[in-house]
Amino acid sequence: MLRPEDYAAPLDRAAGHARRWLESLPSRHVGPLTTADQLAEAFGGELPDAGLDPAGTVDLLASAAEPGLMAMASGRFYGWVIGGTLPAAMAADWLVTAWDQNTGLRFATPAVVAAEEAAGRWILDLLQLPRTADVGFATGASMANFSGLAAARWRVLERLGWDVNERGLAGGPCVRVLVGAERHDTIDMALRLLGLGAPQAIPVDGQGRIRPDALAAALEQGAGPAIVCLQAGNIHSGAFDPFPDAIAAAREHAAWVHVDGAFGLWAAASGSTRQLMAGAEDADSWGTDAHKNLNVPYDCGIVVCRDVVALRHALGLHADYLVHDVHGDHGPGDPFEKVPELSRRARGVPVWAALRSLGRAGVDSLVAGLARHAAQLARRIGELPEAEVLNDVVFSQVTLAFGSDERTRAVADFLAKDGRVWMSGSRWHDRAVLRISVANWSSDDQDVEVSVSAVRDALAATGGL
Repeated sequence: MLRPEDYAAPLDRAAGHARRWLESLPSRHVGPLTTADQLAEAFGGELPDAGLDPAGTVDLLASAAEPGLMAMASGRFYGWVIGGTLPAAMAADWLVTAWDQNTGLRFATPAVVAAEEAAGRWILDLLQLPRTADVGFATGASMANFSGLAAARWRVLERLGWDVNERGLAGGPCVRVLVGAERHDTIDMALRLLGLGAPQAIPVDGQGRIRPDALAAALEQGAGPAIVCLQAGNIHSGAFDPFPDAIAAAREHAAWVHVDGAFGLWAAASGSTRQLMAGAEDADSWGTDAHKNLNVPYDCGIVVCRDVVALRHALGLHADYLVHDVHGDHGPGDPFEKVPELSRRARGVPVWAALRSLGRAGVDSLVAGLARHAAQLARRIGELPEAEVLNDVVFSQVTLAFGSDERTRAVADFLAKDGRVWMSGSRWHDRAVLRISVANWSSDDQDVEVSVSAVRDALAATGGL
């Protein structure tokens, strides 16, 4: 029989391995040193008849995994807008695992629900969103956007007397969804999952911002219920849609407005970048990811919805065996009514820990630091021969090119093999680009120096291309 003391040895081993991993981050090769196929033998094979003791299992896992780990928590990792983890948030996440609470019901897990609700109120305050809005903790920005768009679908159809929960979509009014041409692909994925199909792409400017005049014209030309998806933080340029004008155009046609702010929504939390989010508070729903700029552990998307009734009707369920929140639609609500999960871990608790450890000033400093280091990288790398900064660096994204597409791809390949930094290759405006996303709380001036040196060496090594 497993006893409480049986946890001691594996937990001690795990803590030791975790500590050594964290200590290696400042100097280790950022990219993985092997592939999943090469690791198959270490992890695979036939399942043994006899088990391995828990401590030995932890040791085997740590040793086998080590060469295949990417140092995403490094201050020199700039790939895919992936943040690190703040110390308090990491420790809180370990507690969440130990507590093992299924946080769907307020009645069943009052401690973690209270922490999540406090974190939600702090988020509304920091991001300057409506204080009466619902806040739900989803798996990531993809499902946060899905949740907001589910509420949108329910409401725009309900206004026409069509109950999508009872009748489905077949035979009902056709819902138009309008998006910027450079929206993130996860918006399209969410729309597919919701049965809404492909959206109508609206022209954007050179930085990827939706054009309000084109949006207004498209809304005028069509008919029926409409949803408009705006963007806070273009994945390449970091640009923010012109919220006041775009939302005004949407309101002329009674359209629901959703803002995909996977990383950009956090700009509202700092006085130095808050102007980028001006007017976004007038939308109906917002999606973001706390693992990005707030730096809590995976996974932690956040949906915010002004229309509490729409969100809970779109995602909630009712069963006799569940003890539902007695306040109904007008109270705080059960967590399972706000995201597409009945069972989930208490992912909002690390958010509470991150916010409580930082305070308002600390969050401001964190967000401002990300933008500052992005500007430093853009300036310093942009001064190198043949380097070109392609975007207006307004937040945490930098997009670079180095002459030809071949040269740019060669620079990206050099950096991946060199290992001092990780910068993602991509394609933007029909050019191969190198993309920098500054999202880690630990990135500092020394990381900037190392990063600039690595790019300088990459340019020297690829000079013949």
